[in-house]
Amino acid sequence: MNDGTAPSSGTLTVASVAFHVQDVRSKVASVVVGASDTIELALIALLAGGHVLVEDVPGTGKTTLMKALASALGCAFTRIQGTPDLLPSDVTGTSTYDPLNGTFNFRPGPIFGQVVLVDEVNRATPRTQAAFLEAMAEGQSSADGETRPLPKPFLVLATQNPIELEGTFPLPEAQLDRFLVRAPMGYPSEVEELEVVRRFGGDTHRPATIEPCVAPATVVAMQQSVAFVHVSDAVAGYATSIVRATRRAPGVAFGASPRATVGLVRAARARAAIYGRDYVLPDDVQVLATPVLAHRLVLDDESRLRQTSAGATIAAVVGSIAVPVESTRA
Repeated sequence: MNDGTAPSSGTLTVASVAFHVQDVRSKVASVVVGASDTIELALIALLAGGHVLVEDVPGTGKTTLMKALASALGCAFTRIQGTPDLLPSDVTGTSTYDPLNGTFNFRPGPIFGQVVLVDEVNRATPRTQAAFLEAMAEGQSSADGETRPLPKPFLVLATQNPIELEGTFPLPEAQLDRFLVRAPMGYPSEVEELEVVRRFGGDTHRPATIEPCVAPATVVAMQQSVAFVHVSDAVAGYATSIVRATRRAPGVAFGASPRATVGLVRAARARAAIYGRDYVLPDDVQVLATPVLAHRLVLDDESRLRQTSAGATIAAVVGSIAVPVESTRA
């Protein structure tokens, strides 16, 4: 499954991509204790040109992780706090009148950052949530009758608290489908939590400053390189079979969309690259099936009453699909 196009001179080798990713991981790990899986999923989403929804209880380090990631990438970081009174213009920007020149000047909103943290996205009203759709899907933002491109790279990292429902507006399926992966932070292990206390338990402690280890232009080159990672027909068929199986799985009212199929393959390419491979393995698809697909499923009423998780459904689907055994190399 390749378009036959050779990599351009501006792209990097997968070995270079893996080297830069390891450098970024090391920088982030100097501030964030644990959460290695979440960091990896965020980097996969970045390299695949997607976005991340992080769900977990308060105090698990979601914001710290995202700030650290932006700093390590050398990207402009902006933050949007989801509240019921947040307006779409607070996200996209607005025009202000200049009485000296008699003109209106556009002032870009925080969506024009490169790494955009949307904290508690489900506290924003549906009208404001919709302001993110165009940005996440098309890399552009429309305001005051004009459409403007967003900077590259562009990564939205949205958070929501899954246990607090009062005063929230659940994300609709169309919005959830725009997130390439959903990732929990998870509680740290005992050893990791002790390290958190040692690092951050002092009253005068300030988080360490992270110096960028790559430039935004390098990140764009890494994204371009990922697009040329080889996906054999067998692996492409394997990913497609998994997604299609979610649509007929027991307890599922609506399965994953064709966008999810494309997203799963793109994410698998990114994972292969960060591990230094120029080809995708079935293992890449298996590991990413739940983060990419679970939040896109709509379970039926009986499954919700039984508190069946979408993750368990995906695991069952993956276990029911035969793994391809033919060569996956180009």
